[in-house]
Amino acid sequence: MSETVEAIDTEQDKVADVVEEQGEKKSGDDVLVQEGDIAGDYLERLLDLLDYDGDIDLDVEAGRAIVSIDGGEDLEKLVGTRGTVLEALQELTRLAVQQETGTRSRLMLDIAGWRADRREELRELGKSTAESVVSSGERVRLQPMSPFERKVVHDAVAAVDGAQSESEGEDPKRRVVVFPAE
Repeated sequence: MSETVEAIDTEQDKVADVVEEQGEKKSGDDVLVQEGDIAGDYLERLLDLLDYDGDIDLDVEAGRAIVSIDGGEDLEKLVGTRGTVLEALQELTRLAVQQETGTRSRLMLDIAGWRADRREELRELGKSTAESVVSSGERVRLQPMSPFERKVVHDAVAAVDGAQSESEGEDPKRRVVVFPAE
C-alpha cells in the first residue's frame, strides 16, 4: 500500500511540475504581451506627434514581442536608408518599454514591412553566397551589417552543407565572412 501512495505522490508531483511550467510559460507570454502593449502605446503617440497614419499590430513570436506598423503613406521615412531610422526607433521603443517594466526588452519593430522584406533578401544573399563558397572554395566577406542582418545571413549559411560563417570586425563595420566548412 505504501508503494501505491508513493506512486500517487510521484504522479501528483509530476502534474504539479507540468502545471507550474505551463504557468511560467504563460506568465512569460504575458510579459511579452505587456511589452507589446507598452510599445504600441509609445509608437501610437509618436505617430500622432508626426501626424502619420499607420496601423499597429502586436504579436509574440520566438520569445519576443513583435510590433509592426503598416498602412501609412509616410512610413518609409521612418525606415530610413538601409533601416537606420527603424533601428533607432526600435532602440527608443525598447527604452520606453524598459522604463515602464524595469527590465531590458528584446522587442522587434518592423515598419511598412521593411524588416520582413529585408529578411528575405538576406536569406537569399546568405544562401547564394554559401553555395558560391562551396563551389569555389574561396572565402567571401560581405558588407557591414546590423546584428539583425548578420543573424539572418548566418542562419541561411548554416542551412547550406559545406559552408559556414562567422562575424568579424567591430560595430558598425561588423560583417559576415562565409567560408568552406572544414
